[in-house]
Amino acid sequence: MERLPITAAGHAKLEAELKELKNNARPKVIEAIATAREHGDLSENAEYHAAKEQQSLIEGRIAELEDKLGRSEVIDVASITGSQIKFGATVLVVDEDTDEESTYQIVGEDESNIEKGLLSLKAPLARALMNKEQGDSVEVTTPGGSKAYEILEVKYV
Repeated sequence: MERLPITAAGHAKLEAELKELKNNARPKVIEAIATAREHGDLSENAEYHAAKEQQSLIEGRIAELEDKLGRSEVIDVASITGSQIKFGATVLVVDEDTDEESTYQIVGEDESNIEKGLLSLKAPLARALMNKEQGDSVEVTTPGGSKAYEILEVKYV
């Protein structure tokens, strides 16, 4: 079984979503199904079919979250030291063509959000940065073409 690295914050977010689905969304959809059943003929009852579809989506997401949480390996980023880029590192890079600086934290797939600077471990840039150090340059092939970055800073916070 493949372990999924995740930060403590990412793990807490998934747990909160699971709790919300189990404690609020699931009971609401069960209530909606019961209400729709009271309206009679189920074969032509759009409310019933919509509620059943919603229930299917909720149960699928609950199963997915339980699986991911069961396989997750919470990494305490603050306890990591060293100058090499590993999971959880916060990296300041500069685009060598445009001189534009960007800061990214390398995180698990489920917690990535590029707008917030959270870069998925499986993203091309993250894969290129792994095991590199401050001062190194990396070249990344992206859908928009090849880009070169220089690593300005590596820290674990």
